[in-house]
Amino acid sequence: MATTNDDRLFAMLLYVLSFPFPVLGPLLIWLFKRDTSDFVDFHGKEYFNFIVSFTIYGIISSILAIILIGFVLLFVLWVLVIIFTIMAAVNAYQGQAYRIPLVIPFIKQ
Repeated sequence: MATTNDDRLFAMLLYVLSFPFPVLGPLLIWLFKRDTSDFVDFHGKEYFNFIVSFTIYGIISSILAIILIGFVLLFVLWVLVIIFTIMAAVNAYQGQAYRIPLVIPFIKQ
């Protein structure tokens, strides 16, 4: 998939804006650029699959907090979210179609 500097920048911004604005920032970029850029569309779908998947993992970990293992899982999940988001932003800026590990593909590519 061919990418321009703007495509790479907007794909990276999907992930970077997820730190202060987890849904609204990436959603706006994805909605405005998905028709004009396949690269931004790919990363937008990947990001929202990531958010939904890790929300499900968070809910399961919260339920498991009743038996105390959930607290460890929540901490590990929090660390993974930060690491995977940074890795995805770097790969998007380099023009690579990065698949985030452990993501359930709800929105098909």
